[in-house]
Amino acid sequence: MKNLTCIVCPTGCSLVVEEGPPEPGGPRLTVTGNRCSRGAVYAQEEFRAPRRVVTATCPIMEAAGGEPGRPRRLPVKTTAPCPRERIPALLADIYRITVRLPVKTGDILLANWQGSGINVAAARSL
Repeated sequence: MKNLTCIVCPTGCSLVVEEGPPEPGGPRLTVTGNRCSRGAVYAQEEFRAPRRVVTATCPIMEAAGGEPGRPRRLPVKTTAPCPRERIPALLADIYRITVRLPVKTGDILLANWQGSGINVAAARSL
């Protein structure tokens, strides 16, 4: 049994996920406490294969004599959730990116990370 708080909508239902007898594709899961079907889907995905949108920052390559007071790092985020167990490797690759200005919100800085379909995009224009 695993207790979760649903994050799909602002209601924040308290979910209980219980494993049943094994079936092809994994154990049968019973979800209770959800007020909508989206909560049940969220709980099953979180139980079987948790994924997260990853946010981080990248260093900015500054021109000689950069402007004082200007941010030295650019906030970035993934365009799709990443499997939780792969987040450390993704962060390592994000921290190796050096951004050249100018950049706009949504610009892809790392495309199709390791063939996963996950892109890393700028979260701010500079």
